[in-house]
Amino acid sequence: MELVVLNTSGKETGRKVTLDESVFGIEPNQHAVYLEVKQYLAAQRQGTHKAKERSEITASTKKLKKQKGSGSARYGDIKSPVFRGGGRVFGPKPRDYRFKLNKALKRLAKKSVLSQKMRDNSIRVLEDVSLNAPKTKDFITLLDALTLNGKKSLFILPEANKNVYLSSRNLPKTKVMNFNEVSSYDLVNAGEIVFFEGAVEKFQENLKK
Repeated sequence: MELVVLNTSGKETGRKVTLDESVFGIEPNQHAVYLEVKQYLAAQRQGTHKAKERSEITASTKKLKKQKGSGSARYGDIKSPVFRGGGRVFGPKPRDYRFKLNKALKRLAKKSVLSQKMRDNSIRVLEDVSLNAPKTKDFITLLDALTLNGKKSLFILPEANKNVYLSSRNLPKTKVMNFNEVSSYDLVNAGEIVFFEGAVEKFQENLKK
């Protein structure tokens, strides 16, 4: 399985990179993808929700009326959940929504997304780019050359590149990440995935560990 390497003008360079069938050519496992995306989104939740229960309400504890003889239901104090301003029954409490997934399953999820993206022709390989200074205008020119301007795209770097990152930071539909920072959610969320040439081999090796 091979992909042609493109230059910054969007033209073919004549070089090709070999993609591992075990990473980009497997039968996608949708459940594995679902679990990792669910884990990612769960980890984003603050979990600081809180409602006061009956024992936490500050109010009078005086019994509202006598227990018997009124002809209606018996009442306790004003903090009862049946009264306005009373405590809430089984209300939310602060909690941590994070949960653990095995590394093998997380690798399977990434492989599944990449394999599906390959089937959809949504993966490209770009020659390594080194910008002299952080300029959003230069990055927009690159997006135009790749016909990605206005589309959701994920650029995967072989190593940290401050100029490329800063040049793309103000573009709401474009994300630039190092190869070892990418999650299945990032891959799913991107309409088009662009690997820098040097990142392909490193990304594949990272999924084989």
